[in-house]
Amino acid sequence: QVQLVESGGGLVQAGGSLRLSCAASGRTVSSVVMGWFRQAPGKEREFVAAIAWSGGSTNYAPSVKGRFIISRDNAKNTLYLQMNSLKFEDTAVYYCAARAGLVVDSERGAYKYWGQGTQVTVSS
Repeated sequence: QVQLVESGGGLVQAGGSLRLSCAASGRTVSSVVMGWFRQAPGKEREFVAAIAWSGGSTNYAPSVKGRFIISRDNAKNTLYLQMNSLKFEDTAVYYCAARAGLVVDSERGAYKYWGQGTQVTVSS
């Protein structure tokens, strides 16, 4: 089992920045891939970014590449998502997720563990 707790969401103006955190506990975190997904009202949950805990390989959705940075702190077992140049369309509930293995997958169904989500609202 892996427990995930997100934090850092809030209200920010377009063009601003925000950093999300996800504290992980439980199963040995070094053997997982962790990712961020988001879900806007009335839309499907979509992939944002993912990182292999061991080795640090990353994968980004085209819509956020160049603006968002995913990273992890091994000592703190914490995942981060630095979001820069935020746009109105980035408004969503952001979820932290984890899966076993090393494939930095963008498929929602591949992730077994999920956090409760944190709201990010970007005002235009």
